[in-house]
Amino acid sequence: MPKEPYHIKTIQEFHRLHGLSQQAHPLVSIVDYADLSREYYGDIDRLLLGIYVISLKRGVDKLYYGRQEYDFDEGVLYFMAPNQVLRVNRNLNDAQARSGWLLLIHPDFLWNTHLQKKIREYDFFDYEIHEALFLSDKEEKILNDIVRNIRDEYLANIDAFSKPIILSHIETLLSYSERFYNRQFITREKKHHDLLDQLQKQLEEYFNTEQATLYGLPSVQYLANALHVSPGYLGKMLRLVSGQSTQQLIQQFIIDKAKEKLSTTQLSVSEIAYELGFEHPQSFSKLFKAKTTLSPLEFRRGFMA
Repeated sequence: MPKEPYHIKTIQEFHRLHGLSQQAHPLVSIVDYADLSREYYGDIDRLLLGIYVISLKRGVDKLYYGRQEYDFDEGVLYFMAPNQVLRVNRNLNDAQARSGWLLLIHPDFLWNTHLQKKIREYDFFDYEIHEALFLSDKEEKILNDIVRNIRDEYLANIDAFSKPIILSHIETLLSYSERFYNRQFITREKKHHDLLDQLQKQLEEYFNTEQATLYGLPSVQYLANALHVSPGYLGKMLRLVSGQSTQQLIQQFIIDKAKEKLSTTQLSVSEIAYELGFEHPQSFSKLFKAKTTLSPLEFRRGFMA
């Protein structure tokens, strides 16, 4: 039976586990990768982090996330929300050149602020490690400057202005990250169109092999798993490539299948609904009318006229 991950609830615990000095601010910290030590890990092989982590890495040989291993030989940015599990390879050579930083933010720092709600709107906190943001030198410099400003602020004398200034810098960093992610989606347009084609093939297979009849409507999570991407990354990519969310594309595919069956078969509306994975025919009819302004029977009569 696998061992439970070691739960890090505070930034102080993160510092202690990695042999770092006590942090200057209890709820925000910036850690240099060169300062991290693994000798304090003991038999810990996975971490459950109760804090937000924004990390820029360069020169880190291997990183493990879940069961997968990834190489990082250039500067990449990745994000983790609280309660995500990270497994780090403790066998890395500590003498190898490592650079970059981790920005650690305790959720309490965001409590009762504008950013507490807004930070949940950034999809990239739910992306997998292999969906990290690859930065240009210019982009990396912009983010490094912002992080330097955050560090300078919390190392100064903390006063009534410190928190709103740090929050402003964090929000600026997230806004730039969103811009850079959009750039990455655009520059990888062919790859993402290929992913859209794969999505269509997955849906074709799902319905052609009668999985819908057995298991019901395909979920966003099911398709993301089949395509080996996170649901958030898949949704963001599809919105940029097609202008529709994953759920909207699933629904459009279902409507197209329904139109085909209504126009080429004698199946009843109920039979079509069940073949498409609907538990109740009324749910199918409601969706069909919402998408086409016609009921299934009205569509069939119009097609036969």
